[in-house]
Amino acid sequence: MQNYLTPNFAFAPMIPERASGNRVWDTEGREYIDFSGGIAVNALGHCHPALVDALNAQMHKLWHISNIYTTRPAQELAQKLVANSFADKVFFCNSGAEANEAALKLARKYARDRFGGSKSEIVACINSFHGRTLFTVSVGGQPKYSKDYAPLPQGITHVPFNDIAALEAAVGEQTCAVIIEPIQGESGILPATAEYLQTARRLCDRHNALLILDEVQTGMGHTGRLFAYEHYGVVPDILSSAKALGCGFPIGAMLAKEEVAAAFQPGTHGSTFGGNPMACAVGSRAFDIINAPETLHNVRRQGQKLQTALLDLGRKTGLFPQVRGMGLLLGCVLDAPYRGRASEIAAAALKHGVMILVAGTDVLRFAPSLLLNDEDMAEGLARLGNALTKFTATSDNP
Repeated sequence: MQNYLTPNFAFAPMIPERASGNRVWDTEGREYIDFSGGIAVNALGHCHPALVDALNAQMHKLWHISNIYTTRPAQELAQKLVANSFADKVFFCNSGAEANEAALKLARKYARDRFGGSKSEIVACINSFHGRTLFTVSVGGQPKYSKDYAPLPQGITHVPFNDIAALEAAVGEQTCAVIIEPIQGESGILPATAEYLQTARRLCDRHNALLILDEVQTGMGHTGRLFAYEHYGVVPDILSSAKALGCGFPIGAMLAKEEVAAAFQPGTHGSTFGGNPMACAVGSRAFDIINAPETLHNVRRQGQKLQTALLDLGRKTGLFPQVRGMGLLLGCVLDAPYRGRASEIAAAALKHGVMILVAGTDVLRFAPSLLLNDEDMAEGLARLGNALTKFTATSDNP
């Protein structure tokens, strides 16, 4: 097929045609088990009938009306997010990058309004990932994503992830916000320690700074709780959500405490498509299913099964000795002889009919549906096992 899209994507050598649940079929009719979840997006699998019904019902009512008006779907989804989190107010947008952009702008405006323009520094973590806008890619501590776009926004300090001493040294009266992923996703499925997040909370309280938690990937049930911060005994001031929030329909959200949210007055920030009625209708129905006790229980149960099976597979093949993460957001850390080859292994898995992800060059990433059942897990693991066995047998490494 002729490609008419800009060359900033390296597409896989197959074209998905249709999907249902945990399975995908390409244009040649070949079937794949999906352990990638559209990069942690398809939290309820593909084409969940309840979401199809919600979208179908809303598309016959109202598609777009603009933020001159509010709508019932937007208010209903916002109410559910508020009722089940620390937050009092919600801003809707279209993606995780936009949610983080809103969070960072809100933090700077809140600090400026309260303390003046000198309190503007943002403290972020090295190897974090917060989006692809110029602001968020600058806050993300990965030069490979930002160096081509200099000059970059200023007033951003990066510290090593999980390094408490470095965090304590960086946060001061000049800091307006600290932004952290509870689990660094794109950089290797690295969970924050409880002590690290609790220290961040104390430092923010001490210096009148805001704690922003980026839960674009960890939120909406992936860790076995609705939001990952619930595991840590830490409450943020602002939280970003997207990906699984719409289960494939584009939507993002920034959640904030009322006192902080009040810094956004009419005209200070906006989004043409934010709060789109169709996106919010799908998100609202998805929320009900994701937040159900049986779904979150399934995440914890199946996540433990998958982690155990992957660890066994890693030991048998000699490819990875460690599997880390929470719930159904897992990373297999490649052993020394195979480091730098995560993409090769993911490509080998695809050839054997299973879709997985990478997180950097040294980690295989898994983010399947929260409804993953035993049958699809077993089939996917069998295919993955065949792929890994063949990869090691034909690899140049011992």
